[in-house]
Amino acid sequence: MKLHLPLLFFLFCFDTFAQEKPLQLEDYSRWSRISSPEVSPNGDWFAYALRPNGGDDTLHILSVKNQQVETIPNGFSPTFSAEGNYVAYLTKPGEEEADKLRKAKKSVPQSATVKSLSGDHQYVIENADRLAFSNDGAYWAVLKEKVEGAKGADLILYNLAKKQAMSIGNVSDFAFNQKSSHLAYTVDAADQAGNGLYLLALSTKNTTLLDGDKSTYQQLTWDDAQAKKEERNAKGNQVAVLKGNQVDSLWQQPNELVVFYDLNREPKQANLSGKSAGFPVDFVISDKGDLSFSDDGRSIFFGIKEQEEKIKMSKDTLANVDVWHWKDPFIQSVQIVRANRDKNFTYTSAFHFQDGSFKQLADENMRTILDSKHPNYRLGRDETPYLNDVNWGISPADLYRVDIKTAAKKVIADQVNRTLGYSPDGRYYLYQKDTSLIVYDFDRDQTTNISSKAPVVFMNLEHPYPHEKPPFGVAGWTKDGSYVIVNHKYDLWMLALDGSEATNLTKIGDQEEIRFRWVNLDREEEWIDTEEPILLSAYGEWTKKEGFYEVELGKNPTPLAYEDMSFGNPMKAENSSQVFFTKQTFEEFPDYYVSASDFKNHIKLTDANPQQSEYAWGKRKLVAFTDSRGNKLQGTMTLPAGYEEGKAYPTLFYFYEKMSERHHHYSMPVYDDRPHFSTYASNGYLIFMPDIVFEEGKPGTSSLDVITSAAQELIKLGYADEERIGLQGHSWGGYQTSFILTQTDMFRCIVTGAPPTNLESFYNNIYGSSGTVHHGIMEIGQVRMGRGVTPWTHREIYQRENPMHHVPNIKTPFMILHGTKDGAVDWSQGLEFFNAARRNGKEVIFLSYPNEGHHLGNEANQKDFQKRMKAYFDHYLMDKPAPDWMVKGVPHLEKLYEKAD
Repeated sequence: MKLHLPLLFFLFCFDTFAQEKPLQLEDYSRWSRISSPEVSPNGDWFAYALRPNGGDDTLHILSVKNQQVETIPNGFSPTFSAEGNYVAYLTKPGEEEADKLRKAKKSVPQSATVKSLSGDHQYVIENADRLAFSNDGAYWAVLKEKVEGAKGADLILYNLAKKQAMSIGNVSDFAFNQKSSHLAYTVDAADQAGNGLYLLALSTKNTTLLDGDKSTYQQLTWDDAQAKKEERNAKGNQVAVLKGNQVDSLWQQPNELVVFYDLNREPKQANLSGKSAGFPVDFVISDKGDLSFSDDGRSIFFGIKEQEEKIKMSKDTLANVDVWHWKDPFIQSVQIVRANRDKNFTYTSAFHFQDGSFKQLADENMRTILDSKHPNYRLGRDETPYLNDVNWGISPADLYRVDIKTAAKKVIADQVNRTLGYSPDGRYYLYQKDTSLIVYDFDRDQTTNISSKAPVVFMNLEHPYPHEKPPFGVAGWTKDGSYVIVNHKYDLWMLALDGSEATNLTKIGDQEEIRFRWVNLDREEEWIDTEEPILLSAYGEWTKKEGFYEVELGKNPTPLAYEDMSFGNPMKAENSSQVFFTKQTFEEFPDYYVSASDFKNHIKLTDANPQQSEYAWGKRKLVAFTDSRGNKLQGTMTLPAGYEEGKAYPTLFYFYEKMSERHHHYSMPVYDDRPHFSTYASNGYLIFMPDIVFEEGKPGTSSLDVITSAAQELIKLGYADEERIGLQGHSWGGYQTSFILTQTDMFRCIVTGAPPTNLESFYNNIYGSSGTVHHGIMEIGQVRMGRGVTPWTHREIYQRENPMHHVPNIKTPFMILHGTKDGAVDWSQGLEFFNAARRNGKEVIFLSYPNEGHHLGNEANQKDFQKRMKAYFDHYLMDKPAPDWMVKGVPHLEKLYEKAD
């Protein structure tokens, strides 16, 4: 039998198309995401876990050179030794087994494994709690889980070269110093016999008891905990710990701070307690604060806390009442949410252990001390003068220079809303004042406007909220100590710290509308070396291209890789020039690739979702449009699988604020409460995500303008079927969909999730997760009605922008999703809208999920909503039959959940 070539081609194409099936919810379990990526220091190995939807992690250890991979079911938290010749990881039972153990009130055990990457040897420790390699790669330590009733546990120290293990009992904490000469550990035995701080010399295995007492030892800290590689040999000779015992009649445990220094010579000891000279009365050294050494190793920072006696009281005899008072700095709901944080708050203090002096640095008003490497000073923040219910997105504070040796403080600046942080050495602190960038020099006690010579301002004037606009951010500080490099909209600028000059480092960003940002591949490097080529990320504002450029001082940036896709943040192997990064588009999952540091010749390392080739998949296209106000805008359009030019399709709009930046984002099928564009496109829908520009005081009408303008443009271009357009939005997008619902009948149906629907009641609602009242988000935050614009001062504006006020105008069927425990938008907002629409005879369905938050978290609920949302859109936009629950509802007694065990 002979087959002609045209017939063969037709059969091939038909077969290929037939194999591409539409994606359904039941297929989601086949998709996996990549988690816990880790690169070995030599770049020879790449570890990652694949986590399928609703399934358990599988750890992958991949050889970069030969692409061979080993898989470890239920493996997680991979880490490599310093030489890259060993990998360690944890394993635990699968989620189904773990859930059974938890229901039986049993602990979920995990095992620790260290494995040679050049051979078959591996060593496993059961019931592991945490693990660590020494920095020289010679030792691996695992602290086991405590057995029931025990305070400490066995610490296993494994010699990787000799394949020998030693066990140390009753250990509560351990830490290697960075140069790997010693292991420090604390012992906490059941009867406190042998409790203390111990030091093990790794070369000789000699153990020294530094301090022993019938006390509990906590907060073990080396002086080199934050040391860079180049600093390690000079540090790691000082260690500190707290020791104390709980007193039944007191709320706070009295502790003593014990510091050992000169461990490489003749060890010396310094102690500080609540009885020491200068220590405040009725305060204790608190185990609720962290210990940290100063960079010069001369001081140690810790927290102190007020002591309080316990008073025996019975709740049966006491009223349970919260007194809300107009003079409270924070309303009661904020205080309740922050209760644990406030209970654990401590005042930062310093112990200069070589001369024995103590200084309290923080106080009742200046509660925050920001750490740095400066030998003499820190920055303090006093926010108390500016506390109010309207602050949103800003934290105004007076800034102070605090002398850590005398505790003297001096005001640097008043009411600073936007800060950009320290220089790496702590000498300078950068902040925004008005539209200027100001640098404070701690050494000279001097402030300088370093942006005055620039022809641009570094405040983001396009920031959409009506509070002080933020700066674009700081890239870094130059290695010569003379400049700070800051971001503008597109370019990077070098600003002299003496204010004498401002230089556009990247030059072409504004002209070509490419956003450049510094990329630091070396985690050890804190400075930007301007004598070497500087690596930049690049993002095209209108093209959505992404990639990497390189720039040399005085020259234009040159592209290394700049493509129609999205790149993830690159990770560099510590001792190799190789870089590891993800690339993605709507059609390509963000798998990992490796290349040299010039980003040429990308080699694909992972293939997380090969099954995608079996499914029909859409494509993305950018669409420009203009709203009625003349704003030139852009949106990303997902074309349905098998798109036919000139055919108009059922269309779904999904929006929030700026969405076109997601143009190259892969649409991962996952269980959640959003429409997945991969699924809808696979089933014949066109999806559009437009950018929205809001006017102050007009949040709803601004969105209405943009969405209707975008819809009209898609209809004009022949993409959207004007009779079959639906909207979906969640949270802030839910407000917009709810408002648009009341203003036009242009859309066939609408699904709105967790929506603020009554701006007047929402104004006084509580943000359950933080306890804050919505005054801030309403006036100067996302709703952006305007500072001082309240329901009492501007009633007509609130009514104009309020979905609830316009409920009688609704002509479109709609469905609401809301969780009863929503901590962002109170469930009552969804309920109000449903009741108002129902009373007015509108076609409305309310999907209320008990005990769910702002987003659905329970997998069964996520799947349920995905099915119902898809059925809802399918009915109105695809003319499919409506399921019974849409037609008749579900009586409570017929709810399956109520009949289940």
